[in-house]
Amino acid sequence: RAAAPGAAMLRRSLWLCLCLCSCPARGLRIHEYLYFQVLSPGDIRYIFTATPAKDFGGVFKKKNDQIHLVPADPPEAKKKLNNGVFIQDQIALVERGGCSFLSKTRVIQEHGGRAVIIADNAYDNDSFYIEMIQDSSRRTAKKKALFLLGRDGYMIRRKKKQHGLPWAIISIPVNVTSIPTYEMMQPPWT
Repeated sequence: RAAAPGAAMLRRSLWLCLCLCSCPARGLRIHEYLYFQVLSPGDIRYIFTATPAKDFGGVFKKKNDQIHLVPADPPEAKKKLNNGVFIQDQIALVERGGCSFLSKTRVIQEHGGRAVIIADNAYDNDSFYIEMIQDSSRRTAKKKALFLLGRDGYMIRRKKKQHGLPWAIISIPVNVTSIPTYEMMQPPWT
């Protein structure tokens, strides 16, 4: 108990390190990222980072090499979609707001979508990930749900629109451990 002053400081430092390493940073642990790459339009052929929903939704069991990322209409996907036929067997790009993350995921699931990527509605958000959690209902969803930074979602929608495309084409998930850091093309704005 009568340890040297350096030992007490070392114990406090170790405790702080354990707290920081085991507690989620902004609600997120470092291993909870999923990556996807936009293949078309080509001028945003970057690898994007998304975070999976915390306590609902499924997981990617296989890679989707070329799948459509279809913007929902209306963008918030609160209820019935005007373009639900295009969402079927594809991935939906939805905007945050208007209803819970779970409700959005269920709307996409009801339209036969494989997954949903929910982009933050704060278009200038280029660094803060939101933890998507179950709402207060007893509902559940089986489809995969991911959160995307607002700036990333905005840029994907903007470039798609500039090129007159109805959707982007993506590859998801992407294993970034096999890509050398210097070759990993990430968006320049993040």
